[in-house]
Amino acid sequence: MPRPPILALAAALLLLAGCAPEPAPDASARADSAAVTQESPSPGFVGLQVCAECHQAETLAWRGSHHDLAMQPASDETVLGDFADASYEHGGVVSTFFRRDGRFFVRTDGPGGEMGDFEITWTFGVEPLQQYLVEFADGRLQALGLAWDTRPGNDGGQRWFHVYGDEIIPADDELHWTKPAQNWNYMCADCHSTGYRKNYDPKNDTFDSTWTDVDVACEACHGPGSLHVARARESRLAAGSGLIADFGLEGRTRVLEDGATTLSIRGGEPRTDQVEACGRCHARRAPISAEYHHGRPLMDSYVPAPVTEPLYFPDGQIRDEVYVYGSFRQSRMYAAGVICSDCHDPHSLELKADGDAVCAQCHLPDHYDTAEHSRHAPSAGAPGCRDCHMPSRDYMVVDPRRDHSFRVPRPDLAESLGVTDACGACHGDRPAGWTTAAVREWLGRDARGLQDFGPTFAAAGRGAIGAGAGLRRISQDAGQPAIVRASALSLLAAYPGQESLSVAADALSDPDPAVRLAALGVVRSVPVPERLPLVEPLLTDPVLGVRIEAARLLAGADPGSLEPETRDRLAGALTDYVDAQRASLDRPASRLNLGNLYAAAGDAETAEAQYRAALVLDPDFEPAYGNLADLLARRGDEAGAGVVLRRGLGRVPKSASLHHANGLHRIRAGDRAGALESLARAVELAPDNTRFRYVYAVALDGQGNRSEALAQLEEAHARHAADPDVLWALISTCLRSGDVEAASRYARQLGQLRPSDPRVQDLLDQLGD
Repeated sequence: MPRPPILALAAALLLLAGCAPEPAPDASARADSAAVTQESPSPGFVGLQVCAECHQAETLAWRGSHHDLAMQPASDETVLGDFADASYEHGGVVSTFFRRDGRFFVRTDGPGGEMGDFEITWTFGVEPLQQYLVEFADGRLQALGLAWDTRPGNDGGQRWFHVYGDEIIPADDELHWTKPAQNWNYMCADCHSTGYRKNYDPKNDTFDSTWTDVDVACEACHGPGSLHVARARESRLAAGSGLIADFGLEGRTRVLEDGATTLSIRGGEPRTDQVEACGRCHARRAPISAEYHHGRPLMDSYVPAPVTEPLYFPDGQIRDEVYVYGSFRQSRMYAAGVICSDCHDPHSLELKADGDAVCAQCHLPDHYDTAEHSRHAPSAGAPGCRDCHMPSRDYMVVDPRRDHSFRVPRPDLAESLGVTDACGACHGDRPAGWTTAAVREWLGRDARGLQDFGPTFAAAGRGAIGAGAGLRRISQDAGQPAIVRASALSLLAAYPGQESLSVAADALSDPDPAVRLAALGVVRSVPVPERLPLVEPLLTDPVLGVRIEAARLLAGADPGSLEPETRDRLAGALTDYVDAQRASLDRPASRLNLGNLYAAAGDAETAEAQYRAALVLDPDFEPAYGNLADLLARRGDEAGAGVVLRRGLGRVPKSASLHHANGLHRIRAGDRAGALESLARAVELAPDNTRFRYVYAVALDGQGNRSEALAQLEEAHARHAADPDVLWALISTCLRSGDVEAASRYARQLGQLRPSDPRVQDLLDQLGD
């Protein structure tokens, strides 16, 4: 029987994504303690009460922890907020919190902005704030933006507030509490419950979510425990614990080497698996699996965000709410083998010692708790280790989170890049530059540390021409943390060229999956036939996150150009990609991804269906309008494309991307004046988008307005100097204007950006440079 063409096979796989609900939970997920006696190759969840039968000390430590109180049914004992007809005004909406028949309600603006009474069914968190969940008839649980400040009154607490502070969140805003961004079933549940199954039905757009424990219980970290329980009850633990993840630390010790001031971790297996397990929830990440795979690499279930702007400051310090994982992986602690439970008790979550004593477990106080080290005389009011090396930042208005990158304070970078200044937390009353000068006086230079990539990352964020070389250097520096090298590669995608491609090709075989994944982003810049030999080996990568990205990059490959073995590998990886999207069919982005995959595979009809399905889920999801309009235009349905764009602009009138797409549509339709109007509006709404400004400039030039076109190109270049298309356009426009000197200047910059491009060298030769 002949093999089916890869595109046809891909389409057959993708068809599964449009109609099938997620599988129902296994019966074992709801098994009671008496039923768990038989060993199974696929362990099931047994629930906290079964674990507590033997692990009483651990359960006692866990009781009352933030994991225990992550989510609770709303009751007199669990609800901490004031529901005695308390009111709170935010953005012109007055919300009232009250009781009725022993239950808790809020009267506030609901879907569409209509005022209504909504029952609070669950509490969410406990300290320093508590949020509340409202359950809707379709199974959705939505998190209110109004929260209760649980801090004592003399600390500013015991009040209602909005988690977005003074920012106004109207009903049509994507951050409104009724919108998908505040949906518990997708955004929160897998980290605030155990044994969770989303059970989303895409046909009816409903949820029937289930869990074994509505908090972060034992099996959230250790995995389904039925096999462990069966072995324990049958006295067979000598054959192995049966736990998927036991995090054993046998043979692991701390050793003080001669002349050292810090103990080193020696012996036992490296336990990065514990950090990966904690990173499941303590990371900014995107899910790629319907359920978490305990005991496997994090990127088999989630793809963590790189440590780049806007989530992080250019030097890698926390900026947005990114939690801990991305910071910790930058640190010397992580490189030295430190794991989460070295500082935190894994069950109570409390620090293992108070204050600086937790650091003194490894760092000798005789050396570090001195004025020679800290430049502050030891005293009751002196800053501690965490104040200098773990500066905090407030999230959700009242929740301080400490940066876990354990970096050397760099006031010089705070001054030059605007990053967090640990010194400024205490010395904010000093004039600008004072802390930088003080450090230079102490050391005779600026401070230095492992995280010295800040200036390069900041330059890349500005689109500076020279940043590409710096990013290539960092991505190849084995002394840099893997997550930093991966982040450098993610930024390097904006600096395509042979030099960057060569660096990425080497990184595709890096031991760290985050580096391999980021390298694929650089390879994306070349046509599919050129990608094929580079990407094809990663179709069988052992880590899911890498494998599915490789499949996505090769989805448009010509089936006739592939060897049978490659077609098989691509088919398997495409199946994994589809499964990753099926895991989140409640999200319009997954429908968009499927539409893009169908479009790349040449199945325009099914791609259109997926784009339209995304817009059913979220009528304000602008990427789907743009991709759908582009698809229709490529099929020759320009009128249909116009209808889609007008509908999208009616829903999202301030969408720069839709105005840009509408400008291109009007060009194709022959409406040149209307096209310029739409393209100009896109530039107005997104002034830093060089692509929008470049296209607008080309359109202006086409209308004979060369001077304004040149002005727009110069502005685009000023905002992002490393854009090669803008440089080529500037060179061409200057030459046609007779300004050879300016053309030569821009050509030299292009040569700096693309030193190996023969076209650039020919141009420089022609210009005499």
